[in-house]
Amino acid sequence: MITAEDVLELPAAPRATAPARLPLQVDSATSVSVVIPAKNVAAYIGETLVSALAQREVTEVIVVDDGSTDETVAIVRAVRDSRLRLIHNDSAGVSAARNFGARHASGAWLLFLDADDRLRPGAVAALLSAARGAPRAVLIYGDYNTIDAEGRQIGRRELLKGRRKPSGDVLSRLAAGNFIVNGGIVLTRADAFRAIGGFDVSLRYCEDWHCWCRLASIGEFEFVPKLLLDYRLHTANTMNAAVRTPQDFLPAVARIFDDGLILARLPEDAASGLRRAAEIHLVTYSAMQAVRFGRYRDAFAYLAMIGSRSPRSLPRAAIRVALARFGI
Repeated sequence: MITAEDVLELPAAPRATAPARLPLQVDSATSVSVVIPAKNVAAYIGETLVSALAQREVTEVIVVDDGSTDETVAIVRAVRDSRLRLIHNDSAGVSAARNFGARHASGAWLLFLDADDRLRPGAVAALLSAARGAPRAVLIYGDYNTIDAEGRQIGRRELLKGRRKPSGDVLSRLAAGNFIVNGGIVLTRADAFRAIGGFDVSLRYCEDWHCWCRLASIGEFEFVPKLLLDYRLHTANTMNAAVRTPQDFLPAVARIFDDGLILARLPEDAASGLRRAAEIHLVTYSAMQAVRFGRYRDAFAYLAMIGSRSPRSLPRAAIRVALARFGI
């Protein structure tokens, strides 16, 4: 059983030999494939598809049904749009479904949209505009707001208007904590995504964070300071379910800091400190989610865990948890 001490005291992984860096080429293609893994999301998939197909810049929308037993497939089939494709990948998991969809995608750029979220108007246009101004970027990303299960806005992230997240070489910052959070705000260069092998299907949680770190190891990122997505928070979410604890996310930390591609691009003496920061980041995230779902006792326990292991990190973590209570 993993203890509180184990959460923040995992051993550092050995370094690996540096692999060759992916050669970057300026690609003027702007075709975009939206990949939507879907399993038993009949309550949301229609709204998600409307938001994706409303993006005029989208070349195709690929729904990967992962063994639905509700009306998900029927709802998708009822949508009349030549850009929409439905393929099947029975019960292989979300990472395998995304990878399967990416293999069938024809676009130069990929956007991985969860089947219960919705793109905001102009989201893809904003991402493509930034991509044109950053020809060396392998990933373009923006920001999001949050909605509840009924689609009502609960986030107040517009209060952070003008907030800047990192662009360029972001690997060290990203290894210390996932500041992207949701794939629906991300355009990924398709050739880069395939070069790093896609999502790791062995990870149950935070597989996107690991994937973004691998992409940051081979190229630059570009940030778009706009709210591009309505991210639905409800207890059915993989990351947001009320029973999730920091221990659920630790395998992703171990995977990131045992990945030769990532370690080879980090500063020689930085991995240990970044790993500790990543662990604190995930404990803080768990406290934030606990507050959002009314589990205040758990939130205080997670903050105490941070305070006992890294007192300097506690004030910042406490501020983030307090802001989460107000939807920020």
